[in-house]
Amino acid sequence: MKPIVAVVGGSSCTAAEAQLAEALGRRLAEAGAIVVCGGLTGVMEAVAKGVRAAGGTTIGILPGNDRHDANPFIDIPLATGMGEMRNAVIVRAAGAVVAVGGGHGTLSEVALALRIGTPVAGLQDRFVGVVDMPRLETPAAAAQWAMAQAGP
Repeated sequence: MKPIVAVVGGSSCTAAEAQLAEALGRRLAEAGAIVVCGGLTGVMEAVAKGVRAAGGTTIGILPGNDRHDANPFIDIPLATGMGEMRNAVIVRAAGAVVAVGGGHGTLSEVALALRIGTPVAGLQDRFVGVVDMPRLETPAAAAQWAMAQAGP
């Protein structure tokens, strides 16, 4: 069974955050992970683009009812009709979570992961001083950490 890693982040992000997320996606795919995300734009699209570039598999847990709302790099779009409540599905499905950048939705995913015991770390996340979790400096370090946490 392949490890599943969630990458969470905002639907809008800076160019630097998109670059980090894309590089993280490539590293995770190269390491053999299946990457799950919210399936939309911003960090979610960037990580999925990186996964696709490395030949990996992406799952998008979508908030709405239409699987066609997924970004073009999602291989398996799952339309939940759950709105933001789908955040719980994202972090529950994963063996590890990496937060890149982020806003309130990302913060809810981080909090849910902490609450249910899913390992979570930040890669230039916006929650320093708010959430106590490991902080990773590079996409390579984040991918290595996530794979060690998610296991086979």
